[in-house]
Amino acid sequence: MATVELEAIGIVKRYGPLVANDHIDLSVLRGEVHAVMGENGAGKSTLMSILYGMQPPDEGSIILRGAEMHYRSALDAIGAGMGMVHQAFKLFNSLSVWENVVYGMEPTRAGLIDRKKAAADVAALAARYRLLVDPNAIVGKLSVGVRQRVEILKALYRDARVLILDEPTAVLTPQERDGLFDVIRNLTADDRTILFVTHKLHEVMAITDRVTVLRDGRVVERMVTKETSAREIIRAMTGRAVNLKVEKGPSQPGAVVLAARGLTVGADGGKPVVDHVDLDVRAGEIVGIAGVAGNGQTELIEALTGLRIPDSGTVTLRGKPVTALDVERHRDAGLAYIPEDRATTGTALPASAADNLAMGFQRHAPLSRSGLLDGKAITAHARDLIARFGVKIGSEKLPVKTLSGGNLQKIVVARELSHTAPLLIAEQPTRGVDVGAIEFIHGQLVAERDKGRAVLLVSAELTEIMALADRILVMFDGRILAEVPAAEATEETLGLLMAGRVAEAA
Repeated sequence: MATVELEAIGIVKRYGPLVANDHIDLSVLRGEVHAVMGENGAGKSTLMSILYGMQPPDEGSIILRGAEMHYRSALDAIGAGMGMVHQAFKLFNSLSVWENVVYGMEPTRAGLIDRKKAAADVAALAARYRLLVDPNAIVGKLSVGVRQRVEILKALYRDARVLILDEPTAVLTPQERDGLFDVIRNLTADDRTILFVTHKLHEVMAITDRVTVLRDGRVVERMVTKETSAREIIRAMTGRAVNLKVEKGPSQPGAVVLAARGLTVGADGGKPVVDHVDLDVRAGEIVGIAGVAGNGQTELIEALTGLRIPDSGTVTLRGKPVTALDVERHRDAGLAYIPEDRATTGTALPASAADNLAMGFQRHAPLSRSGLLDGKAITAHARDLIARFGVKIGSEKLPVKTLSGGNLQKIVVARELSHTAPLLIAEQPTRGVDVGAIEFIHGQLVAERDKGRAVLLVSAELTEIMALADRILVMFDGRILAEVPAAEATEETLGLLMAGRVAEAA
């Protein structure tokens, strides 16, 4: 009979009138991979933060290996055998792998850090779980997939018996994802327990044993993975059927809307992060940029949107030079932009949802009349977009800093898709949003294309790129390595190109 490793019993967490966790019961078996799924605002992140000791529950208890836990902080949880790999890695890029792994628990000899033993211990741990990491490598020079392994090693070095993986494949190539799955299988073979938090249904079906589904802060379904389907999980999450297939006809490309020639960024005596990039985006098409995070996509988009001035090269928007213009003038020239960083670039966190949704519209009718803002029109505009995009918020007057990451993303997407600019640059438009919202956003992007809008899509999700794009540009090491017609693209080929392995992809 399977042993229960971790239990959450009657967990309640309130934030004012909002009940984020409403008497949640969760039971996780030793040695299993247990998925926790739900739409944005369903309570997943809150529950994980409670299990990891980052905040206390208002009611309920946590039972770990038969003993009730009373965490004062995450340090207590770590000491009890909990580990967590966050979506945003928490590593020192200038230090080596072994220095990151042993930080705070360094082996010593004669009062000094025993560097040789530390490196050897990390090497042995990596070999045991087949994590394939060089202990002496500098973390900042490693690929995203290898850095994730360093985070897992950090938890294992502290003897984590339960490991929470938060959106663990968000920035991995397909090959890196498959490598992570191998690591997970090695961990569970050693009776380690994995809590797998993700929106990716095909991964849940591939790697998990059981699924707990949350909706509106409550557990609505418990499933054995091999006895259910992706469609049934979606229905449990959303309460309705969701079409995961993007319906779109062939594109009808028109005139060039966005053109970049020889665009170079970051050439200050070193290797450029964007290296002489040429690209065109035409009216009526979606051009996708695929690539592992850190290969120049962010800097390229910053140069295309006016967030930074490139070192060399040109950018034109509808034939007008915009290379050296600021963001406002890019907007005026015909740009709508969904940025990668929704919290810093995409929104003003202390401002209300209504104010955030008005940004970019505030100087024009109907939100502005005779140079003055129209409060009633701003409220109506916000309520309309909140309803259309299913943003979970108590009132348009509330500050957006109170929203979950997925609902904050919906605010940004709602605002930018409601612009009528001829060019839309969408950078990770569905990151962190639930399947229902993904279906809606994908449909909106295709509809904008069909209206004749030019769309440049940047996404770490290959399934998203392959479903939406008419042409796919693969970026590696600051360069456009290849252009692949969407009809000819496969996950394997794109994954190899994203890793710079051109010969194998040919």
